[in-house]
Amino acid sequence: MRGTRNLLLGLALAAGLLTAAPPAEQAAAVPRPTAAYSWKNVRVDGGGFVPGIVFNRTEKNLAYARTDIGGAYRWQQATRTWTPLLDHIGWDDWGHTGVVSIASDTVDPDRVYAAVGTYTNDWDPGNGAVLRSADRGATWRKADLPFKLGGNMPGRGMGERLAVDPHHNSVLYLGAPSGKGLWRSTDAGATWSRVTAFPNPGNYAQDPSDPSGYASDNQGIVWVTFDESTGTRGSATRTIYVGVADKANSVYRSTDAGATWSRLPGQPTGLLAHKGVLDTVNGHLYLAYSDTGGPYDGGKGAVWRYTTRTGTWQDITPDPQAYYGFSGLSVDRRRPGTVMVTGYSSWWPDTQIFRTTDSGAGWTRAWEYTSYPNRSNRYTMDVSSAPWLAWGTHPSPPEQTPKLGWMTEALEIDPFDSDRMMYGTGATIYGTENLSQWDSGGRITIRPMVQGLEETAVNDLVSPPSGAPLISALGDIGGFRHTDVTKVPAMMFTSPHFTSTTSLDYAEKNPNTVVRVGNLDAGPRIAFSTDNGANWWAGQEPSGVSGGGTVAAAADGSRFVWSPDGAAVHTTAGFGGSWTASRGIPAGATVEADRVDPRKFYGFKAGTFYVSTDGGVSFTAAATGLPATGNVRFQAVPGRSGDIWLAGGSATSTYGLWRSTDAGATFTRLGGVEQADTIGFGKAAPGATYPALYSSAEIGGVRGIFRSTDAGASWVRVNDDAHQWGWTGAAITGDPRVYGRVYVATNGRGIIYGDTTGS
Repeated sequence: MRGTRNLLLGLALAAGLLTAAPPAEQAAAVPRPTAAYSWKNVRVDGGGFVPGIVFNRTEKNLAYARTDIGGAYRWQQATRTWTPLLDHIGWDDWGHTGVVSIASDTVDPDRVYAAVGTYTNDWDPGNGAVLRSADRGATWRKADLPFKLGGNMPGRGMGERLAVDPHHNSVLYLGAPSGKGLWRSTDAGATWSRVTAFPNPGNYAQDPSDPSGYASDNQGIVWVTFDESTGTRGSATRTIYVGVADKANSVYRSTDAGATWSRLPGQPTGLLAHKGVLDTVNGHLYLAYSDTGGPYDGGKGAVWRYTTRTGTWQDITPDPQAYYGFSGLSVDRRRPGTVMVTGYSSWWPDTQIFRTTDSGAGWTRAWEYTSYPNRSNRYTMDVSSAPWLAWGTHPSPPEQTPKLGWMTEALEIDPFDSDRMMYGTGATIYGTENLSQWDSGGRITIRPMVQGLEETAVNDLVSPPSGAPLISALGDIGGFRHTDVTKVPAMMFTSPHFTSTTSLDYAEKNPNTVVRVGNLDAGPRIAFSTDNGANWWAGQEPSGVSGGGTVAAAADGSRFVWSPDGAAVHTTAGFGGSWTASRGIPAGATVEADRVDPRKFYGFKAGTFYVSTDGGVSFTAAATGLPATGNVRFQAVPGRSGDIWLAGGSATSTYGLWRSTDAGATFTRLGGVEQADTIGFGKAAPGATYPALYSSAEIGGVRGIFRSTDAGASWVRVNDDAHQWGWTGAAITGDPRVYGRVYVATNGRGIIYGDTTGS
């Protein structure tokens, strides 16, 4: 990780008023030291897809997990928690929080490698990289690649694409997407070159017609497996197997340490090999197949065994009638012949896990039907540490809650403990420590093994002056009401449950009144609460609504303004029994409420600010010349009517931070703030009367999380280079009850909160 840079920048307000064009900026004041802060996660425990788990094969209890957008983690056996390893990744390299593969060195267990990059299309402007660490991920060095990697692309559950030679650990291989082929490093990951002798860069894309480049990208080289029985310490391993996203030619082999390669003869065709795991004791290469790259899709699959000594193939598919693909493949290193595999794309009624103790001759399964729809399970689920995993549902058989999982592309048996197994799902890591009970007729106990791994994408945050200190709007799992940020809440928002909550607000003078909006395949997409978010009910919605958009609550909770996706801005008196289209404001505008005057609402779109003084019935265009492109967010100051702060813009046009003290009629730009993306307010500093300001911004040429205690006249950076969390541009808020506390939204590392050291 990079060294910490201490910074405090004093900034003066620019004197001019913003009308048609931004005014000139005043110079920044003299820097002073950074404020000392401690940083932790608001606990949710999980919340996103874990596509990879890797155990080191030579050191007990050394394991890593990778996520698609939230970085990588190392297991801490003493506390049974995960430690984040990539929090140093900053704003400009946000794509490197997506981890497409991870590899732990068996020769030198202190060494670990991560292949990073989130998208292979233009959603991620940067190329991928391979990060290398000699201290188990405490610090990293980076080798930039001349192509992109896709930690959040289709096929991300296949792998592992990155592998260290188990005998000659300065040699690594990396499978690339997008037709870039197979790559090799001979200097422990410092430099990389393409293996020109490798004949097939892959050809499978989920949807070749997708114009965005997301589903149309060639998924490429998807795994690398060494046969350690063909090498000696200090010499490169002779036999290497490589999986390719090509349904006709999915497995290749080299027997001369990568000098030449050939298609493995006799292999099955028509499917993609998601995983290739070698049992060197018995000489069996196991392969889990699916008809698609996953991780969501897959309607057909198979499991095959290749005997390396004879070159024979055997179909050992545990369920030949499977309507899903197979992945999550693992071999018990202490009990050769014991193998487990998942039906990763079995969404209904549940995922499936299979186990064999005789190299695939016979299989047992995690659950089976007795008399449909009744099920008999070889497991019990204990989600008491993260009860929201039950999702607040009461399904009819054969569905059960909590589910065994979905998107189960990662499953690993501990190489030192045959009783321990972990597997990743779309929401958590589950595991068991009594796996041998499976074979003796008992039931294994499955629990979340995810504490410390926080993987939510955060869309909005509020910290009311009373009630719960934090209420969140999250992607995929909706959001939570945290009465204690150090504890996992019992349940996410329900009644209704949104797949993603996009915006929420509370009434400043009546914080028990809360509103949230979000995405759902079919409405309603708005919900209200009168007990500070503890309980909810669904409101009606205007016709044409297709998504959550943004929402604002009047200061006294008497009415609401909603700017949904797919429809015009609307207003309602009461709790959404009927809606009236607002006049004078364009559809898709961002809306917020004045925190004092219940009749006053604000809106913004494409460089123009809008004001309503009649409860959102009509709006009038006010200040112009604000950022016309990029993301723009604004907030009104609690207790000060008409006091508004606006942050946003884009690097190619207007970008910065503005303030209005006349309800949006005019705005003043703050000098010295080169970029700002969020703005929030917290308890005033001791002796101060104005709320503390917080922003994710670039000030004085440094990106970070900043605080001002003097209404923006000066700013102090409160994070450091070890705590950056990639992209932090969605939301920020201080705590109105605790001076110095700030809640930061991340895109995949959950909700981060910081306190001044000693508070």
